[in-house]
Amino acid sequence: MAKYWQNAKKHWMLYLMILPGIAYYIVFKYVPVAGSIIAFQKYQIMRGIWDSPWVGLDNFKFIFAYPDFYNVLRNTLLLAMYHLVFGFPAPILLALLFNEVRLALAKKLFQSLFYLPHFLSWVVVGGIVFELLSAQGIANMIRGWFGLSPILFMQEESLFRSIVVISGIWKEVGWGTIIYLAALAGINPHLYEAAVVDGANKWKQTIYITLPSLMPTILVLFLLRIGNFLELGFDQVFNLLTPMTYSVGDIIETYVYRAGVLQAQYSVTTAIGLFQSVIGFLLLWIFNRLARKSEQGLW
Repeated sequence: MAKYWQNAKKHWMLYLMILPGIAYYIVFKYVPVAGSIIAFQKYQIMRGIWDSPWVGLDNFKFIFAYPDFYNVLRNTLLLAMYHLVFGFPAPILLALLFNEVRLALAKKLFQSLFYLPHFLSWVVVGGIVFELLSAQGIANMIRGWFGLSPILFMQEESLFRSIVVISGIWKEVGWGTIIYLAALAGINPHLYEAAVVDGANKWKQTIYITLPSLMPTILVLFLLRIGNFLELGFDQVFNLLTPMTYSVGDIIETYVYRAGVLQAQYSVTTAIGLFQSVIGFLLLWIFNRLARKSEQGLW
């Protein structure tokens, strides 16, 4: 114990620097967990947590008996799967392309252009998407050049999920390359030199050197992503959703907003959030167990 105390006295400034981060997680991440208790209550604002009546698992029974819940869950699962299949590999591919750009000025320019959308809010991005895909937008203008009739893209159920996924990739793909580019910078250049001597072309260098070297980073980021599998982000879907696309675009976050904020069903929406968290934890635990077979798990 004395050894740890001496170490703390020696590096007290470092410990002081991490205190704000620790306080943030305690106040905004751990303390709110106690509020999950209202998922087992019929919560009433005027009576508070301590005086609200207990209802056991009735809120969960209500969720699974609700007619629209399975449609909302299906939409959430499909969009989450699309984001994982198409969105997760996108930063990896872009980082590999950036890594092949040898002109420093061009590389910085392209990176800045791809980073920029990350700093735009979904309100702004949603407005851009609506303008591009409107009846007089660029997409329909191009269709008109080929003699095709205009399409109301944002009102087509069959196109909504594709629009959500593509807009999400466009906004975040550049920002997602940062960690991969850092990992690429850490690869020993002598490996590539030896591969060139052995006659390996760029494709073989990527397959046998670059991707295996990136695999630990890819696995860690995949596990972090799978833990939030059902959390698609309220802002994006809410700003792209229209009344005509509710049947395919209504997800858990938008349902929680309507039921929890607009209809004040706090206990029901807390139960839904707890359900999301449990599913995310189970997925993270399962995939982490699989990743540990290659000694790359989170724990």
